[in-house]
Amino acid sequence: MSGQVGQTGQIERRPPNWGRVARRLLAWVGIGVPTVLVLAFATSADARYLARAGVEEARILLKRHSIAKLVADPRTAPALRQRLALVLAARAFAGDSLGLLVGETFTTYVDVGRDTLLLVLSAAHRDRLRVYTWQYPIVGTVPYKGFFDFAQARAAAAELEREGYDTYLRPAGAFSTLGYFSDPLLSTIMERDTMELAATVIHELAHSTLYLKSQTAFNESFASFVGYRGAQAFFRSRGDTLDARRAAARWRDERTLDQLYAELARRLDSAYAERPTGPALDRTRATLFAWARAQLTGPVGQSLETYDWRWFARASLNNAVVIAQRLYRMNLNLFEDVYVHSRADLKETIRTIQIRVFTLPGQDPYEALYSRGGG
Repeated sequence: MSGQVGQTGQIERRPPNWGRVARRLLAWVGIGVPTVLVLAFATSADARYLARAGVEEARILLKRHSIAKLVADPRTAPALRQRLALVLAARAFAGDSLGLLVGETFTTYVDVGRDTLLLVLSAAHRDRLRVYTWQYPIVGTVPYKGFFDFAQARAAAAELEREGYDTYLRPAGAFSTLGYFSDPLLSTIMERDTMELAATVIHELAHSTLYLKSQTAFNESFASFVGYRGAQAFFRSRGDTLDARRAAARWRDERTLDQLYAELARRLDSAYAERPTGPALDRTRATLFAWARAQLTGPVGQSLETYDWRWFARASLNNAVVIAQRLYRMNLNLFEDVYVHSRADLKETIRTIQIRVFTLPGQDPYEALYSRGGG
């Protein structure tokens, strides 16, 4: 017994031995936490996936080199030095002239040793435009999944196809941690032309500035708008009229494609509402995707100023592709409308969009873009 009974009938307890309590807690933590982690890794594919992603991110961060030092180093290849200097200039412009949150993002460089950093998988139901989603900490529900392990990506796509889903697997050269880490510039985007390189830098910084949980289409479309309009302003400030015009033309192309994929989605939704099955579903899909391909290889594709329509002739089309294409091009004219009403002042446009989405109620941030208030 740990105490004695006094004459009043109460138990007189000794003071706890806090040293012994601490040792016991540490022992339980030392045994319990690794046990829980081992069990999670053994039973949860999500735990293994997140662990792999964490390891890859750590490897990238450990390989970082200061861009400023690389630019100043005469041993750096001239072509690389020129592009790194362009990145620093675009980054400075994004912070100073556009008001984006740059932090330490893109102040370092990593050569990842391959031309593709990761493969991104999207999936959707075959009989309706309903996306397959994944759930992650911080970012919430996301309609795609990135894989550093390419074999694992292909296996995941094959498994979803066996379950009856449409899939779309594509390469990605960059990603953002939304400012949680000091994202380095990766070698996988360095082969892009100067306009796309600057637009990519500004696009990723836009994510660090405004990111809404579980609103992927809005987040990506906003970043596309800021990326290309920002690149246009950046090159114009440098007197580079060629790249400024190319950025403006790319933004027009993005809006053209937005309209096409929106119309395709409307037609698919209408057709799927009839609930076709079996051969009827196959015929419906074949007809509508043939119409879209004819547009992409014909009047729409050949009207594009910066894209090669022949790429669209080779590209696959299914529900997952349509949804993935729309993620980066959804209601782009709403962003453009705010830009026009802000007198083509991009910094003011970004501020206005931030105010609207954070002050107006509702789950759909696009509804906020219709408002004239709050800007």
